[in-house]
Amino acid sequence: MPHAQRRLQRRPGCAQQPEGRTSSAVWLEGVLSMFEAEGLNVPSLLQAAGFDPDSLRRQNARIPVDEVTLLWQLAVARAGRPSLGLDRDLAATHSKLGTVGHAMACSPDLGSALARLARYMAVISDATAFSLHPDPRGCWLVMEHSGGSLPIPRQRVEYALLTTLMQCQWLTRRELQPLAMEFVYPAPASDRLHREAFGCDVRFNAAANRMLLSSADLAMPLPTHHPALGEMQEHLLDDQLNLLGQTTTSTLVCAEIARRLPQGEPRRQDVAAGLGLAERTLQRRLQEESVSFQSLLDRTRRELARQYLAEDRHTLTAVADMLGFVDSSNFFRACKRWFGLPPAQYRARIWDISALAY
Repeated sequence: MPHAQRRLQRRPGCAQQPEGRTSSAVWLEGVLSMFEAEGLNVPSLLQAAGFDPDSLRRQNARIPVDEVTLLWQLAVARAGRPSLGLDRDLAATHSKLGTVGHAMACSPDLGSALARLARYMAVISDATAFSLHPDPRGCWLVMEHSGGSLPIPRQRVEYALLTTLMQCQWLTRRELQPLAMEFVYPAPASDRLHREAFGCDVRFNAAANRMLLSSADLAMPLPTHHPALGEMQEHLLDDQLNLLGQTTTSTLVCAEIARRLPQGEPRRQDVAAGLGLAERTLQRRLQEESVSFQSLLDRTRRELARQYLAEDRHTLTAVADMLGFVDSSNFFRACKRWFGLPPAQYRARIWDISALAY
């Protein structure tokens, strides 16, 4: 068995103890049912990936992001279709948002439902960052994937945004048409399937993976609005976030560091201000969690470096800039410390491992 697949194999019957970022097994079950609807042999796919199917059946199971990536890579290769999953009916039928979807349905309007999705996305996958960015025409729904050592397949990103659009249509019971759709990936030979799936023109080689919905769409009331039930669902989701460690000060600091890094290395006092805390309060809370600001800065840079180096659209100089290094030599030394290799060699190794899936 190739090394990239062998290292992902689990011993049957052993409890899953994922390291790093993970996705909900419930969500992955929906993806696997979509693969099956696309004509793929899912048991054979799981076997080829060295994946223990029993792990999906354990209560509150979480799947490491690289294992999800490997399954997507194998599925795309076996299907022989770069457009795998780019189908409205499939996205509407097979997506499983679990409790997050129930909480969204209890919201008063679509904008509030999407705000709940942004707040609780980590329950579905803490390897996915979903955020809302206001625009004069409405709001951009921005999606980013990170946390693994393998490059995230474009099909996974496209399917995630398409399932979000179909969820919006189900919530409002209306046919929605985004004002704009953008992807960071190069344009395919034909974008016909993208235009059919999203119902609008699609721009590629963009700065972010995102979808623009109008203000009128966001204001649409939801027929399933239920305040009391929504509050109950939020309590359940808050408990899940706590179990995932997504409400700690460390987590909030890492997110604020990541936001500020493209403007240069952030100072502790600036991060504290961004979180609405006094610097002494931030320092005390980090001490209570037995972690330092500098270690969180280094951790965030390392995780983002993995993500950026897996994407060939970023030059090494650009990666150094996005990580807030003052010069490339500092980035070079950091990569040697993190990965045991300089950035160019580490990038080559990532692509070699990714190629094994094919």
